[in-house]
Amino acid sequence: MSKLTDVPKRLLIGRALPSDRLGETLLPKRIALPVFASDPLSSVAYAPGEVLLILSLAGVSAYHFSPWIALAVVVLMFTVVTSYRQTVHAYPSGGGDYEVATTNLGPRSGLTVASALLVDYVLTVAVSVSAGIENLGSAVPFVVEHKVLCASAAIVLLTLMNLRGVRESGKLFAVPTYVFVGGVFLMLAWGAFRSLVLGESMAAPTADLDIKPEHPGLTGFALVFLLLRAFSSGCAALTGVEAISNGVPAFRRPKSRNAATTLAMMGLLAVTMFCGIIALARATGVRMAEYPAKDLFRDGVPVGPEYVQHPVISQVAAAVFGDGTFLFVLLAVATALVLFLAANTAYNGFPLLGSILAQDSYLPRQLHTRGDRLAFSNGIVLLAGAAILLVVVYGADSTRLIQLYIVGVFVSFTLSQTGMVRHWSRELPGESDPRRRRHMVRVRAINAFGAVVTGLVLVVVLITKFSHGAWVAVLGMVIFYATMTAIRRHYDNVADEIAAPADEDPGDTTLRPSRMHSIVLVSKLHRPTLRALAYAKLMRADSLEALTINVDAEDTRALREEWERRSIDVPLKVINSPYREITRPVIEYVKRLRKENPRDAVSVIIPEYVVGHWFEHFLHNQSALRLKGRLLYTPGVMVTSVPYQLESSEAAKVRARRRANWSAPGAVRRGPVEKKGTADGRKERGRRP
Repeated sequence: MSKLTDVPKRLLIGRALPSDRLGETLLPKRIALPVFASDPLSSVAYAPGEVLLILSLAGVSAYHFSPWIALAVVVLMFTVVTSYRQTVHAYPSGGGDYEVATTNLGPRSGLTVASALLVDYVLTVAVSVSAGIENLGSAVPFVVEHKVLCASAAIVLLTLMNLRGVRESGKLFAVPTYVFVGGVFLMLAWGAFRSLVLGESMAAPTADLDIKPEHPGLTGFALVFLLLRAFSSGCAALTGVEAISNGVPAFRRPKSRNAATTLAMMGLLAVTMFCGIIALARATGVRMAEYPAKDLFRDGVPVGPEYVQHPVISQVAAAVFGDGTFLFVLLAVATALVLFLAANTAYNGFPLLGSILAQDSYLPRQLHTRGDRLAFSNGIVLLAGAAILLVVVYGADSTRLIQLYIVGVFVSFTLSQTGMVRHWSRELPGESDPRRRRHMVRVRAINAFGAVVTGLVLVVVLITKFSHGAWVAVLGMVIFYATMTAIRRHYDNVADEIAAPADEDPGDTTLRPSRMHSIVLVSKLHRPTLRALAYAKLMRADSLEALTINVDAEDTRALREEWERRSIDVPLKVINSPYREITRPVIEYVKRLRKENPRDAVSVIIPEYVVGHWFEHFLHNQSALRLKGRLLYTPGVMVTSVPYQLESSEAAKVRARRRANWSAPGAVRRGPVEKKGTADGRKERGRRP
């Protein structure tokens, strides 16, 4: 990194951390709860409102179904939480739903789950931030008047906080999350005390409004469909539950037990707050409408487009605490903050899942690399860009964005729980301990029940939400699936082409003398590396060595073993890089050689393989380009690239030569031969046109 960009980067994200400090970023339960569970906890700020919005289509009389819908959501929440507690114990590596589905149902199911989760993580950021802006707008009108700008700024701020590292951002997130939870429970307790003990009546700001139902008097199938649609909207309270199973590696030891405990705490808090707000909304007479300007009436007159419909939690707080009071403002601000921070669930889940997918060659390998602060920086930036795009396209409207939501969640829920059933069925025959067998049978039944329930909910969500925007999420999953399949195919083809042969060519082992010190940079032992070594030997250097940078101990150990197994007669030098940098250690080593032997020339030989299409360049690490750019400015150093052309690049070159020959001035074009008549009437072979 250049000194020009180093200073602002350090100011924004802090100083770099060495790899051996990765353990310091692990989270205790008190911080893991707000980091991983802020999404389902904060969903109580908008999930109750979504239930009432759908029920309002049948009029205020349909609100009496809201407790039953809340009960169904509670049953579903406890089912999913109990199921995922088994997952974190069985698969603590952090792969979560993706690992479970891939291991037990096959790569296609795993890729389907990954596609669903990636789409859902992007939507989590967009929905949470947009809902936070709307809640903050109940106390600060300027924010709701500039929703898109404020939402985009909030996403940028969250991105910078996460680039600083999980633990550091978790400390910042803990305070508003706990203030929000405490504020909601205080509101529920004070509301229940005023209503049940003091006998006071509490009225929400919208209690005096009437609703004009779009579908009055619904009965039979139409009513059932409406209730199912309201239930699917209320299922937004379950979003983010899977993030804990994906983030088990970020917990302190014992990781699985801490993750399972955090799951249980999250489920209990979320369902209590969700049911309490639904109950207070009914008691205070909250009115919500999908199109408030024309469907809400005051004294028989529509409220008009100037009316701003505040979220249910804000209206309940105004009724319980009083509009504009300190506790009302505190809860409004805390709600907005926790909704912003709920996006942190995605900021932890998306980059980690992206890293696992990149390791499996389904996403660009740059997503597998940790940044200076030991966070997956590339995945964080990618998530932020996609979320900002959604916020701009949908105008930061949480109601419109929620229609896209939930589909991906229940796709991953269903496939994951089905995979867990298969996992226990496979483990059961090999277990002889009766107590362990009884435990496996019990948890298999839990996962089977979870698979059936979440599968039914998925069908309901698809039927009730598809035409209202869920098709966009389905399309996004298809695009992710196709893209990741194509990337994996590309990496597989490249790996086949550059794989090292079984035996080296003995004719390439001759070392020729020279006055130059040659260094061959090595990352892996494959065909490009072997070609670069053979080329370096032909340079007749005075000394020759291979140089590798140790950024991953396991990869370096494998390289040493392969190097010794092949008996390569070039010494391999390993330089440790605790900050995972490649360019700087090479530059410093070359400069040290030049300082020790000022009259010697140093030749740095870089093996590269050349792809044939411009878009394939984005799938490969560009560290060689950065390194060459730095080495060019180092005196006494020559840089040599030894290209290894893949088949696609050779084909591209042939096509380019053909086009050049065809279009060049005076070029001889190969075409059909014409016969022309001569002056004496004879036929002769003419020139090719």
